Amino acid sequence: MTLPRREFLHLTASAGTALLAPRVAQAQAYPSRPVRLVVGFTPGGAVDIIARLIGQALSERLGKPFVIENRPGAATNLATESVVRAPADGYTLLMANTAAAINATLYDKLNFNFVRDMAAVGGVMRGGYVVEVHPSFPAKTLAEFIAYAKANPATINMGSAGSGASDHMAGELFKMMTGVNLVHVPYRGAAPALADLLGAQVQVMFGSLPASIEYIRSGKLRGLAVTTSARSDALPDLPTVGDLVPGYEASGWYGVCAPSRTPVEIVDKLNLEINAALADPKLKARLAELGGAALPGSPADFAKLIAEETEKWGKVVRAANIKAE
Repeated sequence: MTLPRREFLHLTASAGTALLAPRVAQAQAYPSRPVRLVVGFTPGGAVDIIARLIGQALSERLGKPFVIENRPGAATNLATESVVRAPADGYTLLMANTAAAINATLYDKLNFNFVRDMAAVGGVMRGGYVVEVHPSFPAKTLAEFIAYAKANPATINMGSAGSGASDHMAGELFKMMTGVNLVHVPYRGAAPALADLLGAQVQVMFGSLPASIEYIRSGKLRGLAVTTSARSDALPDLPTVGDLVPGYEASGWYGVCAPSRTPVEIVDKLNLEINAALADPKLKARLAELGGAALPGSPADFAKLIAEETEKWGKVVRAANIKAE
């Protein structure tokens, strides 16, 4: 039997609505139980702090606990893989950061493809690093540092949280764009590297702003410049590296991702609530205290950032021939 066109279209539309209705209802009911937000680092670091801030905000807005689960190891790859393999129902999320973009090239054999296997939900914060030296170091400005490094090649030790860590990558990009020869000294984490910088065992670091601000303010370290494209409100007297090295920019980003097949309605709901939380003056002020700025936007905006950062840091990994530890 041939249906009239109008009846056929009506039935087709009804079928589409019937298929969509359960997904909409699922999103409206979400979350109905606690949500896990997985962090690929130990408690107390920048990623963990930011995860707890946005997790608390989402708990308050959505009425269910957002539980932080720390799964350190393999430069965040263990945490990422655990979320990739989790049910795509919105109840297991990842607090992603710059490491995801770096690891895509740094590691030859990963059991996942971050861009393909993770859905970008929303950005939370973007912040930079600060070029910092021990107060005994002769250079007092970035220009003096570059001049000294060129006059004394391979004599300045640059500490980092490890080979391929985001602070290491910021330093490698600086080396590429200035032509200076710094000796990379990798540590097992940013804290021991910073401790040795404070003890003058290494001479320079591209330290994270949250970890470095108080040491610079107290005079225990000397800040030379920030790595972001604009000056930091947390250290307003410091210039940007880009003021002296045109085109240089290095910043860390933090945001929420979910398994790739998570229903778009749940992704959109989470994105809406993240953006609403980031508009709260109290949270914005707390992020500023950490040396960063809120990173609102759509899931597509965050996905674009991840793709761009993956390409950018992939070029640095290949050019500097950096290998995973």
